[in-house]
Amino acid sequence: MKILFLTQIVPYPPDAGPRVKTWHVLRSLAMQGHSVTLVSFVRPEETPHLSALDAVCEAIHTVPIRRSRVTDIWYMTRSYLTSRPFLVERDDLPELQAVVDELVKAEGFDFIHADQLTMVQFALRGAKAAKAKKLKVIFDAHNAVWSIVERMRENARWFLKPVLAIEAQRVKRYEGELLKQVDHVLAVTDVDQAGLEEALHVSKLKSGERVAPITVVPIATDTSQLQPIKRKSGSKNIVTLGTLHYPPNADGIRWFFNEVFPLIREQVPDATLTIIGKNPPQDFLDLAAKNPEAVKVTGYVPELPPYLEQSALMVVPVRAGGGMRVRILEAFAYAMPIVTTTIGLEGIRAELERDVLVADTANDFAQRVVELLNDTTLQKKLSTNGRRLAETKYDWQVVLSAMAPIYK
Repeated sequence: MKILFLTQIVPYPPDAGPRVKTWHVLRSLAMQGHSVTLVSFVRPEETPHLSALDAVCEAIHTVPIRRSRVTDIWYMTRSYLTSRPFLVERDDLPELQAVVDELVKAEGFDFIHADQLTMVQFALRGAKAAKAKKLKVIFDAHNAVWSIVERMRENARWFLKPVLAIEAQRVKRYEGELLKQVDHVLAVTDVDQAGLEEALHVSKLKSGERVAPITVVPIATDTSQLQPIKRKSGSKNIVTLGTLHYPPNADGIRWFFNEVFPLIREQVPDATLTIIGKNPPQDFLDLAAKNPEAVKVTGYVPELPPYLEQSALMVVPVRAGGGMRVRILEAFAYAMPIVTTTIGLEGIRAELERDVLVADTANDFAQRVVELLNDTTLQKKLSTNGRRLAETKYDWQVVLSAMAPIYK
């Protein structure tokens, strides 16, 4: 089949959740024998990585994009005028639509695969421009985005709550409408499938109206590439990571170092914390400057294993977000013991106490971390079982075979 694949970010290198997911989907489609043409927004720092995609794409087309707070204010204002979600308005660039329209008119595509919420608008307009009844649109949702915004609202400052409440409702209504316009939807968890179905009801589904089927295809990892690491004996270092300009990631880690880490240090005075991730907020840097003996903020690192090897465990303190946490799946593949939250573990079929430890309050989270820091037998148990889980349930060649029937 010939597939036009639209994505918001260049899906390489696979060093963050959305990139990991999209990279493995592209690899799987290529491995199944499909011809994939990629259209993507591209930021200046992403340009050097485009050549790596030649291995899985027949052709690559890019549209430059830059974001700023000034333009975000404009798109937020326009969102209030159109009643469309801010996220959708922000990415609705005519330059990308022109590329899509030109390609669908010139090429005999069978499918347009829209990767993430904001790319579906281009796919639907492109399919209409093609005037080809056989051209089908696949919405690869990643998450039920409205639920992410809603969870962010719950943890936001008071003056942001009304803004996020409006955005959550707009996204929810928009996602529900999309389910009536596309041909198939991919979700990464049962929770996200339920969230999308809830959005469908908000959009006022009419009797007899067509609704796209939803297939749950979990995020995957590459266990042949991510090998178990050997952790430093006796380490008291705690590592956490994430794309730190993504608000739910920053919120969870901020909660951890403000409310949980001090409780850990009361019981384990030599415990230390390493925070890894691109674009750390200023308060993260200030924390490290004030506590250089206890906290290290690295920024982006090209290779994770050296930092994991120096650590006893990983924490994934998620309080908002949706979908699946790729960093948990990759930590399983690296055989890292993990403490996370109930939200953090959503969509991952891990057994509590056998594969991972879970806690949701600051006191409980601190106690589980202290327990794990002091118990090397428990560390070994979690690392062994987590690796086994990654190999048997979340390797990309196992997981993404579920996509094959959709493209026949």
